[in-house]
Amino acid sequence: MNRVVRVLMMMGILVLGTYGAEAQNKIDEERMLRDIEVTENILSTLIKQQFEKRSFFPMEIKAEYREGHGVTYRLPYEFNGPMVWGVGNAPGIAVLDGRGLNYSFEFPGEPADVARVYDGQGRIATENIKGITTTRSRKVNLDSVREASTAKTINACKEFLADYGDLLTQLSANEKIMITNRGDGDRIWYGAFVNSARPSYVSVETSKGDISQLKQGKMTRDQFMKSIKVINSVMDDELQPDLELLTSIFNRLYRKDLSKTYFTEENIYYEKLKDYGVIYYMQVYSSNQIDYNRRWVMPTVGLEGLTTEERDKKVKELYPQFEKDFKADILEYGRTVKSLNPEELLVFNVKLTKCDGCGIPSSLEFLIKADVLKDYASGKLTKEAALAKMTVKKSGNQ
Repeated sequence: MNRVVRVLMMMGILVLGTYGAEAQNKIDEERMLRDIEVTENILSTLIKQQFEKRSFFPMEIKAEYREGHGVTYRLPYEFNGPMVWGVGNAPGIAVLDGRGLNYSFEFPGEPADVARVYDGQGRIATENIKGITTTRSRKVNLDSVREASTAKTINACKEFLADYGDLLTQLSANEKIMITNRGDGDRIWYGAFVNSARPSYVSVETSKGDISQLKQGKMTRDQFMKSIKVINSVMDDELQPDLELLTSIFNRLYRKDLSKTYFTEENIYYEKLKDYGVIYYMQVYSSNQIDYNRRWVMPTVGLEGLTTEERDKKVKELYPQFEKDFKADILEYGRTVKSLNPEELLVFNVKLTKCDGCGIPSSLEFLIKADVLKDYASGKLTKEAALAKMTVKKSGNQ
């Protein structure tokens, strides 16, 4: 009898322990929202403080939390232009605008009001001193100014992660904190940027675990700063035939009639980034809903009339095969890309089909270096060895 009581007591303790762990891991949404709003303001302030005292420019930052992934802060896409820049020690501001637009700012009551406006070619278009406008032709290096402003912004982001990343109190050790000017999967048009600077791409990322290591003294500040993953590049506006070809290949491979798992209904697009590589973006689906009785059709596996429960079960079953097939396809067809440098990356960013409660990621990112693809194509690497060098990052948890 005593033995039975002890067993029941131990079972009760285990149940309570499990419940406690679940309760501990549950995110307090109100607290998370408060933490995010406070840190949005801190990050915006730190970035502004990197510039001259009189610098003035909009820096609206929005952040969101995704379970299993972490918090992503989104800077304005053209966060480094148009820029409003302090003019030396003189009062006033300078406006840099790659689109060739002109702006005017005045400070009545100041001893000398100076507003310099640069055109899309980096020339001073006007100089306003105490209301007197004159035309100047002196050339400035607009790219160097943008590079300097980007460097200042990245420095502010790294300081933010080191000093204030721990204010996101509910993140788990494996969740990320990322700061980027990348939209949330939204296509940024690709083409020629006439009379303007090329759009920039910035990403600054660390994990909550590394921040905790810093705060606990298990990592020095210098070590932490070096561990932060930073991407600082610009879009390349020169169309590459091999990159266009790979787009058409994957557009065809993942249509309903060829794919055996998930499929795409939208064109894949890419962005070529200087000294980084190329990123392809695509969205895949698993099914279509038919009109009657809210039933589902899964064309790649020939199933019709599925209930939502039946559909979700099949989506979950197909996920491992989709990931395996996609990796193999990147390896086989990615070797057609010849324009990347050896250390540059071929990246596929894939948004997965919706499947609530299925336990599959909401997105996948596949990364492989160009030299790996080249070595595989030449026979220096076996398929298994090349696949082992491919990285797959999983975000979110559906």
